[in-house]
Amino acid sequence: MVVWIDDPGDERVRDYFSLTDVALRRILEPASGLYIAESEKVIRRALAAGHQPRSFLMAQRWLEDLADVIEITAAPVYVASPEVIREMTGFHLHRGALASMHRPALPSVEDVLLGARRVLICEDIVDHTNVGAIFRSAAALGMDAVLVTPRCADPLYRRAIRVSMGTVFQVPWTRIEPWPGAVGRLHEAGWTVASFALADDAVSLDTLAADPPAKLALVVGTEGDGLSPATLAASDLVVTIPMRGGVDSLNVAAATAVAGWALRVLDD
Repeated sequence: MVVWIDDPGDERVRDYFSLTDVALRRILEPASGLYIAESEKVIRRALAAGHQPRSFLMAQRWLEDLADVIEITAAPVYVASPEVIREMTGFHLHRGALASMHRPALPSVEDVLLGARRVLICEDIVDHTNVGAIFRSAAALGMDAVLVTPRCADPLYRRAIRVSMGTVFQVPWTRIEPWPGAVGRLHEAGWTVASFALADDAVSLDTLAADPPAKLALVVGTEGDGLSPATLAASDLVVTIPMRGGVDSLNVAAATAVAGWALRVLDD
């Protein structure tokens, strides 16, 4: 059903109000059981993953590009001028379309880790761009799953989804808590927990990659402060990436990509 919207304050499109207000959306979206998918590619990936739309919002010219989706959906398709969409959302919609999606229930840690050999754990990473980039690397480099700690940014926030290019829908993930108390559960399940940090007793990534354990959980920490002392104490080992040029660390998303490539499973 295609519905034209002329009023940016129309209550039918409340899901799309003030999308640039990060503090508001961080509270509103999980509480309302929704997330926002932005761009045709991301919307299609969300639908391919089995996620259910609440509604769509787009400019008229995108009705043709998404005609196949519109034809089979029971969700309302709201169409508005670029000016109305900008006033409603707070930004100019360059990527054509938005979808308000039902937020799926998160699986258990045990279900996410079933059959996995490489898992990435994101501790308290608060930048949504970094979270999205980490998921994209995880998908590209064959990580089997991602676990995020309770204070980590929402992987289903619009910016995180966009930066991930929708790969957040294809990499199994869930939240792990309490943290770092849950490290003990990983040990009981046979996981070796390797934390990336600068430490006097750290081993080189090259050394770990030469003989990695069968089930390896890689822990990366928040921008700036890095991993907590409690996490480092609970880990089996601390790992560093060899560097030159007087540089001692990388952006967390870049470091995750390097580690993922070095420790990728090669027998698929």
